[in-house]
Amino acid sequence: MCSSIIFFSENSSFRLKGKKIISEWLKEIIQKSSKTTGNLTYIFCDDQYLSILNKKYLKHKTLTDIITFDYSEGKIISGEIYISLERVKENAKKYRTSFNNELLRVICHGVLHLIGFTDKSQTEKLIMREKEDECLKIIQKK
Repeated sequence: MCSSIIFFSENSSFRLKGKKIISEWLKEIIQKSSKTTGNLTYIFCDDQYLSILNKKYLKHKTLTDIITFDYSEGKIISGEIYISLERVKENAKKYRTSFNNELLRVICHGVLHLIGFTDKSQTEKLIMREKEDECLKIIQKK
């Protein structure tokens, strides 16, 4: 089974730093959930780009920081994860954290969705936040 984690930018000159460490971290998160890493593609973009996807595929008209398209099959975790850098920047200010910390939170949030976690209800949101915090503790040790 061939797997890959790749990072792109669309409508942005952003370049993710520490790709190798982040890829290893994501594989560890997936492994800890008793799943296997398939093909993951992260696309960093602006609000406009993500808004178009949100309207077209999800029929939502609100701004969001992340959209995850799940292509997983069985225990093999695969998907496309689109992240709005503008939303990450705004949320970092809102939650009084660094841009990098918020970006890492959103990066793991996407893979947590692919693993099976949801955040529709208040209870699910709390569980998701706990899982994000656990993931952030892992990468802080690297």
